[in-house]
Amino acid sequence: MEILKETHQLSNKKGRKFLATQFYKKSSKAIPIVIFAHGYKGFKDWGAWNLMAEKFAKAGYLFVSFNFSMNGIGLENTSEFTDIEAFSENNYIQELDDLEIVIDYVSKLQTADSSKITLLGHSRGGGICILKAAEDDRITSLITFASVDSMNRFVTGKKLEDWRNSGIYETYNSRTKQQMPHKIQFLDNYLEFKERLNVQKAAKSLKIPTLIIHGKNDESVEVSNAENLRKWITHSDLILIENTGHTFNSKEPWTDFKLPVPMNLAVKSAIEFLNKLHYVL
Repeated sequence: MEILKETHQLSNKKGRKFLATQFYKKSSKAIPIVIFAHGYKGFKDWGAWNLMAEKFAKAGYLFVSFNFSMNGIGLENTSEFTDIEAFSENNYIQELDDLEIVIDYVSKLQTADSSKITLLGHSRGGGICILKAAEDDRITSLITFASVDSMNRFVTGKKLEDWRNSGIYETYNSRTKQQMPHKIQFLDNYLEFKERLNVQKAAKSLKIPTLIIHGKNDESVEVSNAENLRKWITHSDLILIENTGHTFNSKEPWTDFKLPVPMNLAVKSAIEFLNKLHYVL
């Protein structure tokens, strides 16, 4: 059956527009929802994410991916960071607000079963999904790919001192050859809302079925992050995938017509996890 793909513009609380894309098969009944949150310096169309989306849709899910509104990706060029100023003004609370807007939007779709909402987050997006799942009782299950176990991933020492003094900290994007700036508001926002952004506290409060997937050779987020999440989240399972790193062998751009083997295993495991919850009959 044909996979339908529709992209819509949503607006954040300040009126800034961002893109969300839904993948699904036509169905006579309401479809369970999977909402995907990308990670740091990521975007919804990065690498093989769209192939992942299609695989979930083929399995009977309404899969929704979106760009965080301040991730630096605009409405026209959806694979390049054309709005560095927006990127510099992003923060965790903004991303939580964006995710809530997406949940609100998807919940109202006629094709969606709003009683079955799964959040799926990669890397920093995993942390955002854990935090949101803990504060939004509409979320009925959670999946993380290479998730962080803390949002406190800021520079320290001399780099932190320089950031405070200059107001800007830049990190290099080796793919795009861009310096990606963070204004000091990013850190200040974290410190202001530190309690709300406590992943450990949020994880320990979760009572929903959770699947944690991590590459054993993750070069960006250590496996200990996944092990901590497994320890903190009561109803959770952990899958460690051999011989793969942070992006499960995907890269940008991804020109193959199929998922890389490790990512395919991660997606297959995630779908099996959801099917066991009797989301798709």
